[in-house]
Amino acid sequence: MEPGVKATMHNSGLSAVSRVGGVRAVFAALGCLALAIGAFFIANFAGAERLEAQASRAASGTHMGVGSCAGSTCHGRNEADGEVVRQDELWRWQEESTPGGAHARAFRVLGEQRSLAIGKKLGIGDPRSAAMCLGCHSTPAAAKGPRYQASDGVSCEACHGAASGWLASHYATGTSHARNVSQGLVPLENAQARAGVCLDCHLGNDAPGQFVNHRIMAAGHPRIAFELDLFSTLTQHHDEDADYRQRKGKTNSMRMWAVGQAIALERSLSLFGKPGLGTEGVFPEFYFFDCHSCHRRIYDEEDARPAKISNPGRPIPTGMPPYNDENMIMLSAAVRIAAPELAQQYEGQTRAFHAAMAQGRGPAVEAANRLRQTAMALADRFSRSDFTRAQTFSIMESIASEAISPRFTDYEGSVQAVMAVDTLLSGLVTQGQVSGGAATSLRAQINQAYAAVAEPNSYKPLEFRRALGGAVRTIRALQ
Repeated sequence: MEPGVKATMHNSGLSAVSRVGGVRAVFAALGCLALAIGAFFIANFAGAERLEAQASRAASGTHMGVGSCAGSTCHGRNEADGEVVRQDELWRWQEESTPGGAHARAFRVLGEQRSLAIGKKLGIGDPRSAAMCLGCHSTPAAAKGPRYQASDGVSCEACHGAASGWLASHYATGTSHARNVSQGLVPLENAQARAGVCLDCHLGNDAPGQFVNHRIMAAGHPRIAFELDLFSTLTQHHDEDADYRQRKGKTNSMRMWAVGQAIALERSLSLFGKPGLGTEGVFPEFYFFDCHSCHRRIYDEEDARPAKISNPGRPIPTGMPPYNDENMIMLSAAVRIAAPELAQQYEGQTRAFHAAMAQGRGPAVEAANRLRQTAMALADRFSRSDFTRAQTFSIMESIASEAISPRFTDYEGSVQAVMAVDTLLSGLVTQGQVSGGAATSLRAQINQAYAAVAEPNSYKPLEFRRALGGAVRTIRALQ
């Protein structure tokens, strides 16, 4: 929403209150706001129940294996010459030289030296047979068809759902996408459904082998980093042509980004609230905290200066590790523009959650649950938003604004910020709202922001903010 429109609504509301008459009108206005917010939650929970039902159907079938998709009349051709779909999707999934092949390589990396060393440190033996690893480096399956192989890695059905219910129908004459979904195909064109699937491994889940805790990272596992639209683009195997859009609609990258941020925050807070995941022994599970708040150089000299920079979004005592708030920060930028009526509630709850972390696990979990519900409401709201050209530019401005950028004190949030700007600009190009040539001309400035987060151990917050601000100022010229 344009700032001018927001101001008009705000001023009109104040005028209406003064005309109707004092305190009663104020309470009436608050009642309407409460009803509106309640409607968001009701709609969100209904949507969540539908997605959970779809996920249940997708998980309950039999996994048929990659081989069931590999025929030359299906997805296993050498050339992309299919009449309806490319039909070389399997080869793109297996491509070694691109990020698109990452899922196919997932199992194989378990046999590499780094993975074997991690397995030895954790005492789990060969990672290729360890449940702790196979939940995300393979495709978990309760029921397995004759062509299923764990060595296929993150296969077609890891994302699209167990295929026994829809394999035959999805290529039958006269079928529909809705019918396939009703039989267990995961509707990945739905931003919430896609985020739920991806985040099972790219953030975590409580299913076996789908949570990379701090012990696993301490043994050598890479830090988890994810942004829904960017990673989807890197691993995309299909073309969004006229036929695709007719069946599933056109992907809105800005919506994918915003929903991805909201679902990621909801997932993080949900896992944090689970006793078996949020703590380990007498310690909190450090996976949920900002890595670089602890992994800093220690200075014992008399003239030592703390490396920590004050973060205005975290009302916590000095010396207390902060919760990893990378998705919270991105949502702060999005909610101001795309859901301003929830902005004050959201900001208050994020600060309350950080403050509750200093009070004990009980208050922190209660605050997390309140914030989680708002994140769910935002995911539902964003799922129904078109994210106009003006809104998208405003969100990028918000990310680099004085209201948000001082919160980029740590590496994780800064990585999310530069991925966000890149994703949102690319989304404008995809939607035909900015020319590809104009966007390409700005690549050098965006690359400078990426360079500022290229190496975690040399990350400098103030330098990053300058680089990000420079990129956004350059993008501003496209408006």
